[in-house]
Amino acid sequence: MSALEFVTPPPGLAPHTSFSLDEIEGAGGLYALTAATDPAVRLFALDPSVVVDDYAPVISDGHVADLGLAGPEDARVLVVARMTDEGIGVNLLAPVVINRRTGVAAQVILEGQDLPVRAVLA
Repeated sequence: MSALEFVTPPPGLAPHTSFSLDEIEGAGGLYALTAATDPAVRLFALDPSVVVDDYAPVISDGHVADLGLAGPEDARVLVVARMTDEGIGVNLLAPVVINRRTGVAAQVILEGQDLPVRAVLA
């Protein structure tokens, strides 16, 4: 388990900013993000390297500063996942970016990148 502190509440989860990140055992890169003060507030995230080839989001300088990232190695990127009628959908345009050193996190909207908000995994 890792403790995360979001710079602003993730969309739809206000006022929560403190979360735990827990890997779901046996699910290969799937994580639960659970609000520290309300375990009913939860979302799922995937390590994109497990499910999407060549996903290489470019994080803006503003987001890099907000998260205190010193270099690319500091950033851990996850994509929000949810079940749809078609299968598992992921949001590639608004990943969760985590500073590996500090636990500071944000769900960022990638600017100028042609990525889907709702990509269904095969």
